[in-house]
Amino acid sequence: MEEQHKIVVYQVFTRLFGNTYTTNKPWGTLEENGVGKFSNFTDKALEEIKALGVSHIWYTGIPHHAVIRDYTAFGISNDDPDVVKGRAGSPYAVKDYYQVNPDLADDPAKRLEEFEALIARTHKHGMKVIIDIVPNHVARKYEGKNNPEGVRDFGANDDQTMEYHKNNNFYYIPGKSFSVPAPLDNYKPLGGEKHPLSDGKFDENPAKWTGNGSREAQPHFHDWYETVKVNYGVRPDGTKDFPSLPEGYDTKDHQAHAAFWADKEVPDSWKKFKEIALFWTAKGVDGFRFDMAEMVPVEFWSYMNSAIKIANPDAFLLAEIYNPKEYRNYIHLGKMDFLYDKVELYDTLKNIMQGKGSTDNLIPIQAGLADIGKHMLHFLENHDEQRIASHEFVGKAEIAKSAAVLSATIDAAPMMIYFGQEVGEPGAEDAGFGKPSRTSIFDYIGVPHHQRWMNGGKFDGGQLSNSEKDLRDFYKRLLNFTLYSPALAGEYAEIHSHNRANTEWYNDKVFSYMRWSEKQRLIIITNFDKQDSFGFELQVPANIIQGWGIADGKYTLDEKLYGQAKPTLTIQDGQGRVRVDLKPLESWILEVK
Repeated sequence: MEEQHKIVVYQVFTRLFGNTYTTNKPWGTLEENGVGKFSNFTDKALEEIKALGVSHIWYTGIPHHAVIRDYTAFGISNDDPDVVKGRAGSPYAVKDYYQVNPDLADDPAKRLEEFEALIARTHKHGMKVIIDIVPNHVARKYEGKNNPEGVRDFGANDDQTMEYHKNNNFYYIPGKSFSVPAPLDNYKPLGGEKHPLSDGKFDENPAKWTGNGSREAQPHFHDWYETVKVNYGVRPDGTKDFPSLPEGYDTKDHQAHAAFWADKEVPDSWKKFKEIALFWTAKGVDGFRFDMAEMVPVEFWSYMNSAIKIANPDAFLLAEIYNPKEYRNYIHLGKMDFLYDKVELYDTLKNIMQGKGSTDNLIPIQAGLADIGKHMLHFLENHDEQRIASHEFVGKAEIAKSAAVLSATIDAAPMMIYFGQEVGEPGAEDAGFGKPSRTSIFDYIGVPHHQRWMNGGKFDGGQLSNSEKDLRDFYKRLLNFTLYSPALAGEYAEIHSHNRANTEWYNDKVFSYMRWSEKQRLIIITNFDKQDSFGFELQVPANIIQGWGIADGKYTLDEKLYGQAKPTLTIQDGQGRVRVDLKPLESWILEVK
């Protein structure tokens, strides 16, 4: 079997993946609009995900979050529509960290066992399992009905007379009761449907700070009003009530970090989240995507991630983070494996795809991340971002092909795709709380292009159009190549700037670079132009040819995506030249034999 050199993550919104209903009524109920189940990830479905070129599945929306559905027969309290977004609820308003969403189970009484069976099935198909942990906030009505022995609920021991105490799990607004936000744009919970708890009120006294940090008893409608902020020992004035890591710990391994915290007194919330992570690790979960990680102090991540790595040294730890100034702290001090590369690579590629940016802008990004490039997870879609095929992004999924090749091959970092991206899902449904351009994470909804691939549970693409089949074939070729290419775990050099200065017809709609290791040498060139083909003599600088140790002569190159192009690398006096003829949005991954 080939050796795997890269990680490819398939993010799947678990509730939506297996849903075959096509009703798509705004604010529709589970009975009207349907819902996907753990059991929809059949052996065939997992086999096809694996064949797409996937190594890790991020099952989004697993921990039990607030939902508007009566599960009282299973010992679950009803949630209040006034503090739940959508009918199916936000996966980022977790209600019970030691259970899973009952919507996802065929038998809600056995929901945890059904998820454990899915973990086992995923492992059987050679893929690893990632789930979310949302450390910064929990649902306004958190109720741990499934806590292990000795584990008390969030807030159970809090002194609610104080705004802040180191061991309080929440921040309080003493003397004030919570008020539901004033609605905007004629918003009504559940689209205005009558519900016994939907009365514009929610009983919370004293009020707690809201998840995004709002300290108002009545948060704004755009605040994360469905959640409350967790206290990690950061006082309201921003000072810290816990030890700092000593100088030099940015170079120490997870064992040293774990040893540092072993005899330290830490805030109660730290202990609670560590126990949650270790609970799921013991269940066979292989890693976590940490929501809004930079809203939680980096010292906590040192404490928790080192504990996870002690339990599972191969754990996959991914942080959602948007502040480049903090990247190195969260990698070196916080012991994160990977960070979202959104504000630099993704945002730049989005501008290029939309015709508003130049490929010249990619050079300083890669140079600036050179020391941490392998830690930056790349993506073009996820549940928070607009679908590529939405009109608000570029309106056509194929326009992202060049960006996908570049994201997947420019460094050793993982590549992530979002379910439906591979068949051009446009996120066009008006689902209720969630609005078009993103596939709703708040509502019961069907995902039409994805459903055509699912083909009623056959998972064979039987209903896809030819263009959708072609797009999925493209992703399959690209992702499988990246998984097993030794060069993509190796060295990088851009040759774009050299060619911009020296090559006629080469412009800032294309981008070129080299990737190599002892076992493989690649020249990669992408055309981002939607209309124009480009033909030119691509130059390979002498310093790279010399480093590769290739003698003067002619070398036939293998194109690794489609295998149709067979250009020749001509080396004369140590300088390399390749005749390149790229169609619009075409990329070549050329291997030098």
